[in-house]
Amino acid sequence: KLLNKKKWWKTPRYIAAICVLSGIFATAAIITIYVKINEKKREQREEEERDLRAYMDPLDSRPPSVENFLHGGIPTRYSYRQIKRYTNNFADRLGQGGFGTVYKGKLPNECLAAFKILDKSKHSRDQFISEVATLGRIHHLHLVRLLGYCFEGSKRALVYEYMVNGSLEKYIYGDDHFALDWKQLYSIAVGTARGIAYLHDECRSRILHCDIKPHNILLDANFSPKVADFGLAKLTDREETHVSLTGARGTPGYVAPEVWSKIYGPVSDRSDVYGYGMLLMEMVGGRKNFDMRATRSSKFFYPEWAFKQVETGQFGRLRKGNLSDEEDKNMAKKLCLVGLWCIQFSPSQRPSMSRVIQMLQGSAEITIPPQPFNVETSMLTT
Repeated sequence: KLLNKKKWWKTPRYIAAICVLSGIFATAAIITIYVKINEKKREQREEEERDLRAYMDPLDSRPPSVENFLHGGIPTRYSYRQIKRYTNNFADRLGQGGFGTVYKGKLPNECLAAFKILDKSKHSRDQFISEVATLGRIHHLHLVRLLGYCFEGSKRALVYEYMVNGSLEKYIYGDDHFALDWKQLYSIAVGTARGIAYLHDECRSRILHCDIKPHNILLDANFSPKVADFGLAKLTDREETHVSLTGARGTPGYVAPEVWSKIYGPVSDRSDVYGYGMLLMEMVGGRKNFDMRATRSSKFFYPEWAFKQVETGQFGRLRKGNLSDEEDKNMAKKLCLVGLWCIQFSPSQRPSMSRVIQMLQGSAEITIPPQPFNVETSMLTT
């Protein structure tokens, strides 16, 4: 009997009681963890909404509500699971960008869309929020439309209208660059200028794109251009003549000198003008502005070589084998002259984007600009 009393803990009743208590504790632990996870997710959503509100306030005079943004600003918030479904588990890859991979997909309304899945190691949280907030409120014929986004912690995606002809880049550098005639190139130049001018002059807050380049100009079915990729965009008050940047931003080769160093002047909307000018020069030359494979050192930097052709009036040489027609030559001449004005070393010597439009459309005279690459002369004439 004494032995049996010592083994009371092995009785079925005791074992059953232990199992019940363990189950209760395990259930309580699971519920606690579940509540904590949901609470953390809720806090994360609230923080995301606060961040979106902070970016949205300068763009809208209505009460700062994310509900206004979500329901009145067009873009829809999708879950990552939905993004996977709409892209058929990322089956159709369109290309790889600096900050992520773009896939083709279809939304529930049967509209084709481009899904940009962001690389969290390269695309910061602030860049993502900046792009969503910027494109969430602005609408223009020559700005790509943001249809939706996904924001689930480290999983982030942007959903754009699908541009069937891709980026301008492939039509400038690749084998397709002769597929665009000079009228199309000229129309693309004017449309792009209108999109940038809208950002600078017509939004409630002035918006600096900060990364104007051929890769960020998308073409629709009619080859109408749309400015894209606002991850580096900077919002400023309209009264401010210049902005402060925490560091250099943009793509080397298209970044204005003042972005790299304050000694060349303040960062302003004229910094976007510089990028646009470098874009025009590549459109005219049908090549990258910097060519390490150039057979002659004079052609290594195309804008400098092009300026020499302008000085001597040899506009027919601006692009190899594609300027025999007089009308084409005249359009190339205009694009080149405007481009050279836009890439003046001193920001104060560059035209505004609205002035650029006037120059391209013929309502403003286009004179031969000063030598853009003589730093001393440029700074003295400022």
